[in-house]
Amino acid sequence: MPRRFLQRYLPHPDALRRKSSLRFMGRLIGDTSLWMLSRRSVANACMVGLFSALLPIPFQMMVSALGAWLLRCNLPLCMALVWITNPLTMPLIFYMNYRLGAWTLGNPVREVPDQLSTEWLVSQMQHILPPLLLGSLMAAVSIGLIANLLVRLIWRWQVARSWKRRQRRRIRPKAIDPEQTRQESACPHPDAAHDPDGPPSPYRE
Repeated sequence: MPRRFLQRYLPHPDALRRKSSLRFMGRLIGDTSLWMLSRRSVANACMVGLFSALLPIPFQMMVSALGAWLLRCNLPLCMALVWITNPLTMPLIFYMNYRLGAWTLGNPVREVPDQLSTEWLVSQMQHILPPLLLGSLMAAVSIGLIANLLVRLIWRWQVARSWKRRQRRRIRPKAIDPEQTRQESACPHPDAAHDPDGPPSPYRE
């Protein structure tokens, strides 16, 4: 079941309370409705977490926590998916978002110099920022919706497969022990008919 798989890896509420970076969530961490693992809550959590992760803004975790509260979806899963954009993956992800936005707007792609500097970024910000924001928003919305749909389909498929497996287990015939069958056939049944001319049955008076 998807629920058992997620319960194995998602953190406990106490573990989140101890993190100083998550103190802004306050009572949200203790809200039991934000820890439910259902098809709807997990699908919406994937959508919210991926949407927040792909936005080139600060405080992505606050956006993710707000989305989890509004949609009543799984809070720890939202928090975990935000870390898809980390210092290692962020340059590549946001560069692809920028190229998507530049292609949509029909703008030429600004090539990054060999020696990247703050001065270059500041001078090119007016050309980079609009396509970056547009491409990031397009990627966040599309990937979030696709993730929501995929989770719902996979969850339904897993539930249907598990139900079919239980049905097959219920109707499967029990294995017959051949030794027990021979012993039962050799022992006459008390109510079985016997030859009147033969010896009396020990089961009849």
